Amino acid sequence: NEYNENDWKGTRSQGRLAEYDGKIWTIIDRKPFIGFGGRGTFCETIFANGWDQASAILKVWTKPDNKWTTYRLPKASHCFDHKWQTEWPRIREVEHERFLMDHHGMFYELSPWAYGGRIWGVRPISTHLWVLGDFCSYRGMLVLGADNASPSNGENPTTAEPQSGLWMGKTDDLWNFGKPTGWGGPWWETAVKAGEESDPYLMTGFEHKCIHLTHNAPTPVTFDVQIDFMGHGKFSSYMKIKVDPNSYGQHTFPTGYSAHWVRVVSDTACQATAQLTYT
Repeated sequence: NEYNENDWKGTRSQGRLAEYDGKIWTIIDRKPFIGFGGRGTFCETIFANGWDQASAILKVWTKPDNKWTTYRLPKASHCFDHKWQTEWPRIREVEHERFLMDHHGMFYELSPWAYGGRIWGVRPISTHLWVLGDFCSYRGMLVLGADNASPSNGENPTTAEPQSGLWMGKTDDLWNFGKPTGWGGPWWETAVKAGEESDPYLMTGFEHKCIHLTHNAPTPVTFDVQIDFMGHGKFSSYMKIKVDPNSYGQHTFPTGYSAHWVRVVSDTACQATAQLTYT
């Protein structure tokens, strides 16, 4: 439950995602995680959300393979890149046996089921700037608990008192909050191996998309941009982008082009960045 500049720079890792089998703890990831969701034995799927420099993260545990899979999601705002965000991201069940996930300034619809060890039903709903401590369904309404500002012991001079309260409406109202937009990707100055696939990054539900690529290799690097249009973990090559030595490349996708997930594969070991901007 921590994230500041040292975590951002990678000089320390205070956050943890871990599991306990009744005897020992096993660390799954050394990044800030706080939100969890699942329906127990009914679906046997566990969700955990966190983030790092590159993107928001959704990790999913599935049975019977007893495996954690990492998925990456856009950040709707960098205003959530700090330690207090580790208190807020939530995954909650609402009506119609579906989950809502509030993560890094964006609401998502999330299915509690996984098939073949993969999750399919992830789509963005809307962006927002609220600080939402929690939310739930209550007597047919969606209730959002706001925690938008605090005097912080006098260190926030523009705020006289906490601007907190409850918002009540319908789940369908979320689709009118703000167009899904954001940025992020599988790599941020990441040491990558030749031929190794990146984590899948969410691609569905956004109108305009472009990808930015950089690397530090002294020779040209070809990046294979692969897409999973069915959402079941099988990827096909969309295009190969050749980037000059220690240089930058970019591709803009056709308007409305979409697939469930996108990932990148480098043909050269190097330090690489792959970030996508959605508008």
